[in-house]
Amino acid sequence: MVVVDLLIFDLDGTLIDSAADLANAVNATRKWMGMAELEHDTVASYVGNGAPVLMRRALGPEASDADVERALKHFLEYYEEHKLDFTRAYDGIPELLAALKRDDVRMAVLTNKPVRISGRILEGLGLRDYFVRVYGGNSFEQKKPDPIGVQTLLHELQVDPEYTTLVGDSAVDIRTARNAGIRSIGVTWGLQPESFDADPPDMMVDRPEEIMRAVTEERTKRGVRQA
Repeated sequence: MVVVDLLIFDLDGTLIDSAADLANAVNATRKWMGMAELEHDTVASYVGNGAPVLMRRALGPEASDADVERALKHFLEYYEEHKLDFTRAYDGIPELLAALKRDDVRMAVLTNKPVRISGRILEGLGLRDYFVRVYGGNSFEQKKPDPIGVQTLLHELQVDPEYTTLVGDSAVDIRTARNAGIRSIGVTWGLQPESFDADPPDMMVDRPEEIMRAVTEERTKRGVRQA
């Protein structure tokens, strides 16, 4: 069972399909560094721990720290210009967010992607206004799966961990929820659903509408008024 007064969403692979734009930016960076392109699925497997880790994985263990730093700067500049070339909200996500907002469920985004570009992507897709907070990988000293982001949201929004659930597409998100003492929902449409084998969520969903159904059922049982 999920318990929900606050839903915290991951971004890439959960709310948005950004795989093509991320892969294109990685490959543009590798080309700039004189390297061959990677398969898009390979790049997708590197996503989830923030841009610095993405570039470290994309360049390989032989790359120096200086190489990674140079590549990261180029990657972020390229991605900023091309972040919405192919990126879109997953089918059913805009409808889910609208329904949750109508039922007064507060929502936040907690991603390991840099916060400024995350906000711009949400704005570009018309989704930013659904969220009371958007925090990124550079919003705190530690990234997910460290619980600091969740803990900050709970403190700022004065929500009990018992009534908070994190929605994500990878084991990083599930470990984040576990470390923060909240529940988790894993989505199977994202970038790394296979990672749930090692870190299973409290609930797994195949479609966004299943999240709304679970929220409605739980809040009804608690006597929370639905819109």
